[in-house]
Amino acid sequence: MALPIAASAPTLVIRRDAYERTGLTRQQVDERLGLTDEEFRVEGNVVVLGPVFEDLGPVIEEFEKVGLVYFEDFFELPGGWPGWVQVLVAPGRG
Repeated sequence: MALPIAASAPTLVIRRDAYERTGLTRQQVDERLGLTDEEFRVEGNVVVLGPVFEDLGPVIEEFEKVGLVYFEDFFELPGGWPGWVQVLVAPGRG
């Protein structure tokens, strides 16, 4: 199933196996980003965090410090597209 992505703010998309490899817990991520249940979603091998209403620079650095590699393991969808466009994320074949 594809997960809708909000246009209002950035969203982080992480490969689930890479996320689990880091040892990060959902509680740690929720506390760091102030996420609700609707803002931490998992579908297949994809973890979707957001929308995130804070500067993602430090968050990206923290993810890299725990071993995630930008673009290989996770990336940011910046948001800001018009409301008449719907963006969906779904696990790929790779």
